[in-house]
Amino acid sequence: MASMDVNQLFQTMIKVGISDIHFKAGTPPMIRLHGRLVSSGFSKMTGPHIEELAKTLMSEDQRQKFEKDREMDMAYEVPGLARFRLNVYRQKGTVALSLRVIPLSIKPFSDLNLPTDTIQKLCENTRGLILIAGITGSGKTTTLNSMIDHINKNNAYNIVTIEDPIEYYHADAKSSIAQREIGADTDSFAKALKHVLRQDPDVIVLGEMRDVEAIQAGIMGAETGHLVLGTIHTMDAPQTLDRLVESFGEHNPVSVRTRIANVLKGVVCQRLVQGVEGNVLYPTTEILLMTSLVKKLFMEGKTVEIGKAIAQGQYYGMHTFEQDLYRLVTEKKISEEEALDASTNPDDLTLKLKGVGVEGGVSRA
Repeated sequence: MASMDVNQLFQTMIKVGISDIHFKAGTPPMIRLHGRLVSSGFSKMTGPHIEELAKTLMSEDQRQKFEKDREMDMAYEVPGLARFRLNVYRQKGTVALSLRVIPLSIKPFSDLNLPTDTIQKLCENTRGLILIAGITGSGKTTTLNSMIDHINKNNAYNIVTIEDPIEYYHADAKSSIAQREIGADTDSFAKALKHVLRQDPDVIVLGEMRDVEAIQAGIMGAETGHLVLGTIHTMDAPQTLDRLVESFGEHNPVSVRTRIANVLKGVVCQRLVQGVEGNVLYPTTEILLMTSLVKKLFMEGKTVEIGKAIAQGQYYGMHTFEQDLYRLVTEKKISEEEALDASTNPDDLTLKLKGVGVEGGVSRA
């Protein structure tokens, strides 16, 4: 695959809606189209061919780092077309490459089919911790950057982001934004976190809170009066709360829960589901807001009860995955089969779809 073919491939990815492409020796490139993994139809690629392709996309410094570490996260931009997030790694002794499309434009919440009013209200917080949760490929980064864009356009803040790598580029609007990339702008996530409070931030964005150190730094940043936004790999809102507590290990659990309860403003959990049209992916969300009831239940360690509080908290803008999936089905955006596949509690959702009453995630049998 020559460099011209690569450029054509990038253009095709944008044109037909391909989100990811995977290069691996001995097989044709695989693509993810509207959430489904299929063959690209290209010829099989050899290990040396993929290695050559990877090197053309990397700078000299990145090539040297890859030779040392044998894996590399990076971003690549085709001017006027899109940015791409790349992971270069080795498997079975050969170089492999995974690539994801990052559109150049940042869409507002309404265009992303997100619960606009609730997320806008979360963005109006001037301090505290807001988390975007979900598995890999659930659209967390897209939602996070839409929130950053909203804050940038509506507030005069100093925003500092720490990312690995930078995916979306933000231009200053009302706010000033400094985007720091691990490797290019700072040696490590830990080093960037150590110095970020000295950069006079109003808003701190942690591109991915992937480890204990990042989670604790996010909480500490919120405790010092800043608004902290970040993504975290968890399945739902109650699990996210548990992850925050677990990050402090064997420390006093009451003290840890108090610290978290005092700074956490909300959790937006997200999954992507395929629309009935087949060529559209919709986000389905679960939203937790730190109301007085949720805070009380959290302090008491009643995770199951928190799930019920979310289901019964629609007045505040909360909802569960099951409630949002039910909405998408009734709006005829997704099929019942797709909803059940994405559901945390498919039995409860089945009852709801059949018209049997369900309260707080527990069926009324």
